[in-house]
Amino acid sequence: MRKPQRVPAEGLPDRVTIYEVGPRDGLQNEAAIVDVAVKAEFVHRLAEAGLTTIETTSFVHPKWVPQLADAAELLTALDLPSTVRAPVLVPNERGLDRALEAGVREIAIFASATETFAKKNLNSTLDDQFTMFAPTIRRALDAGLAVRGYVSMCYGDPWEGDVDLDQVVRVGARLAELGCHELSLGDTIGVATPGQVIDLIGALGQAGVGTEVLAVHFHDTYGQALANTLTALREGVTTVDSSAGGLGGCPYAESATGNLATEDLVWQLDGLGIETGVDLAKLVATSVWMAEQLGKPSASRVVQALAG
Repeated sequence: MRKPQRVPAEGLPDRVTIYEVGPRDGLQNEAAIVDVAVKAEFVHRLAEAGLTTIETTSFVHPKWVPQLADAAELLTALDLPSTVRAPVLVPNERGLDRALEAGVREIAIFASATETFAKKNLNSTLDDQFTMFAPTIRRALDAGLAVRGYVSMCYGDPWEGDVDLDQVVRVGARLAELGCHELSLGDTIGVATPGQVIDLIGALGQAGVGTEVLAVHFHDTYGQALANTLTALREGVTTVDSSAGGLGGCPYAESATGNLATEDLVWQLDGLGIETGVDLAKLVATSVWMAEQLGKPSASRVVQALAG
């Protein structure tokens, strides 16, 4: 299998942590229910490919995301090495209860940077979402869990258009104050360009939220995900969200297409001499297998090139 030529560039980290979201964010928008055994096999294959952080599922109410109704069953079916982190998304305290019952050690919560998306996704206002998150985060921390905070719609909103930078910073800083150890900055509809990425990371830094707690989560709707990721790495970010095979979208935002493909990310990082611990050949094979299960081709350009 062809590999990229390694030519390191200055101003980049030596190693990047890939936060794999394929099993959760990638599959949640699939119309046909994927069998739990297939999901478990997917997670296991991702781990065997060297991914050490795999967001497996969400304890959202089945009414809202039927694809993830089997969350507890999936976690029971997993047998992962202790070196693999397997966080889950929880929407509220009830979701946390279910996660604790399942023995989860790490959770993520999903906040909005805009009023409209907070209403559509959380049935809340921009400010009131924190009233819901605060007890969830506090209880999780008291139970010894690590808590990640997603900030969605950081760069653009399909209903509101451009998003005010200060508003995004306010949401991110509040999540950090509540105890989130990591903030994932989401370009939910894939409209960001590198200048916006620089501005947001800089503004968060001025607000006391440094790059050591930041992750980036780009969708590739306008083909900007890799450029935006490279920009974030140059700004000091070292954790990147991606989805094997480019799976994903958002069930509450129709204009949100697939996530940055993990294979495309690994190809770029390998070429830059940045370590990830991921075996690209095994990862490509995993996405080819998953595409067969879903009955549609992989969206990843690297998968298409190497497996075509």
